[in-house]
Amino acid sequence: MSKKKERQLPETLGLSPVGADSHAHLDGRDYDVDAILKRALACGVRTVGNVFLGPQAYRAGRALFERHQDVFFLLGVHPHDAAKMTEADVKDMRAAFQEDSRLRAVGEIGLDYYYDFSPKEDQQRWFRRQLDLARELDQRVVIHCRDAEDDCLAILDQAGFGGRPLLWHCFGLGPDWARLITERGWHVSVPGTVTYAKSEALRQAVKTIPADRLLLETDCPYLSPEPYRGKTNEPALLGFTAREIALLRGEDLHELWSRCGDNARKFFGLAD
Repeated sequence: MSKKKERQLPETLGLSPVGADSHAHLDGRDYDVDAILKRALACGVRTVGNVFLGPQAYRAGRALFERHQDVFFLLGVHPHDAAKMTEADVKDMRAAFQEDSRLRAVGEIGLDYYYDFSPKEDQQRWFRRQLDLARELDQRVVIHCRDAEDDCLAILDQAGFGGRPLLWHCFGLGPDWARLITERGWHVSVPGTVTYAKSEALRQAVKTIPADRLLLETDCPYLSPEPYRGKTNEPALLGFTAREIALLRGEDLHELWSRCGDNARKFFGLAD
């Protein structure tokens, strides 16, 4: 019987504590947040963006990060929940952004036609409404888009978001879409799926994304990179995504790691 291959430990990548996980879901689960963030820092991840999926999640989970000032927040109603969204949610979100400087973007918001959790009409309506809120608050936007790229881009163009601060989260498309996004002045965040051999379009796209528009994310607990695919994802594993992207782009890992961290802090308006 062959011996099971041991996975490389993420701390052995030797990354400096300047990395940034631009998109993580650490609230609402039975997580030891303190332990997760301690491991992250030991593996080079200093800055983490926690995404609250709606104002109720934000109110319930914000206190988890009270002692972790390198965690910033995103808040938005996901397209899966669009059928349940009301104007009361918009009002609650507006109040949260006005009260809390750690909230740095409206997101993740957008369209998801892969699942049938909310009708397309509801998704589009509340996507537009949250874009209006972001404009009103002069806030950044973080996009969730799955199998709805044409409609998502059309709505953003109609809303005049070209040139506004926008991040396309969990990007998994090819070079043509990377160009359509970045030529509008937007940023792209790449998850652990770039390490999967079958993600050929994405692997080609990361070679073309302008260096100053590229961010890294885990989208944890989902989408763990190789060699941890199938395991619960967490910010400590972000270095494996960075390593693959550096190889694909022909860049030094440590330089890419530092630059992508700086890109995230700059995009979200965080003090370095």
